[in-house]
Amino acid sequence: MKGEKRVLRFYPDQDAALTTYTLPDQEGSTMSARQYNGVKALIKGLCANYDKSTGLCLPLDCPCPQLSSYSLICRYFKEAVLPADKELCAEVMGTGGIKTCAVCSKPFRAVSNRAKYCKRCAEKVRRKQDAERKRAKRVSSVCI
Repeated sequence: MKGEKRVLRFYPDQDAALTTYTLPDQEGSTMSARQYNGVKALIKGLCANYDKSTGLCLPLDCPCPQLSSYSLICRYFKEAVLPADKELCAEVMGTGGIKTCAVCSKPFRAVSNRAKYCKRCAEKVRRKQDAERKRAKRVSSVCI
């Protein structure tokens, strides 16, 4: 499928002309099932162009093409809706660099420039730091 353009075609309704979208031809541009479910939830919850009662995209007056694709094809969704979930945006769009976890040395996608730990290690480190801070506070309050 390299070099070949992927096309999504459908008829919005019985009397309409064929609607065609050319999907991105980037290698690895498809989303995982978890990311796709997150995208669907964002569209159904936050997209101003999505009509919940009919399931149609209002500007296109047809079923939302983004809901039927594992690639990002809707410019409005990419620019206005997806940034609402920063973590999903970083995963899907590839923003935020790939960093190495300071604890387990595994690569992870950083959502911000301050990230030092992967999700699993971040929770462990936060608990450890909380315990140390609380322990120090107890010691300082007892030794008056």
